[in-house]
Amino acid sequence: MALGPDIAILCHYDRDGLVRPDTMRYIHVLRSADFSVVVVSNGVPLRPDAAAALKGIAAVTLTRRNIGLDFSAWRMAMRHLALPRPGTRRILLINDSVYGPLAPLAPLLARMTPEEADLWGLTDSQERGWHLQSYFLLAHEALIQSPAWRRFWRGVIPLPFKRWTIGRYEIGFSQRVARAGLRARALFPYATMVPDASIANPTLGAWRVLLAAGFPFLKRELLRDNPTEVGGLDAWRALVPKAYAAEIDTDLRRIRPP
Repeated sequence: MALGPDIAILCHYDRDGLVRPDTMRYIHVLRSADFSVVVVSNGVPLRPDAAAALKGIAAVTLTRRNIGLDFSAWRMAMRHLALPRPGTRRILLINDSVYGPLAPLAPLLARMTPEEADLWGLTDSQERGWHLQSYFLLAHEALIQSPAWRRFWRGVIPLPFKRWTIGRYEIGFSQRVARAGLRARALFPYATMVPDASIANPTLGAWRVLLAAGFPFLKRELLRDNPTEVGGLDAWRALVPKAYAAEIDTDLRRIRPP
């Protein structure tokens, strides 16, 4: 399959087989940034209209059983497409656990240079040990062509629980990169974004500070469940573009239990 040197692999899941408007916009933004976008849809088959919409903008759409979460989906796509290929320069690993982008993404991608880091994330977390958060991971050529990259992905297997996947793969990946002597860095680092050391996960506890700094996403889990019970969450609507807020509210009404 014809793929460019920069490849984004999006892990998608929707219980109704839909692709959210913000996810479609995300794919368009990545295409505009010269990424070939591979969509891996977990679980429920895509509705015909969603599949048709993706056909026009995604380089490849794959479907699989919903086992192993995003790391298994990314591994499946890389094996299926024989990635990295000789001309592969960057691989961007993303999922649809976030709403957005709510702000321009291109300037942020431009700052994620190989001169400063081999693996970039948007945010890092102290939850269960330091790591880059896996909803957005940009790997440069030095990493994707390294033995550490190959060894890590060879070892990825579907795990039955999200907590296990986070511990072994999300946290483990950042640690594996560091042990290999490669550089991992967050564009919105914990040390400068988190005002309170009791906050382990900045995308939940420091969402307002992140948005003010130009962070382009809101965690879906934050708005749906508010698992850490942060205060003042209703203010999010005033801090994102009005049209995007309406999209998010529509989705929240769909996915929240009655």
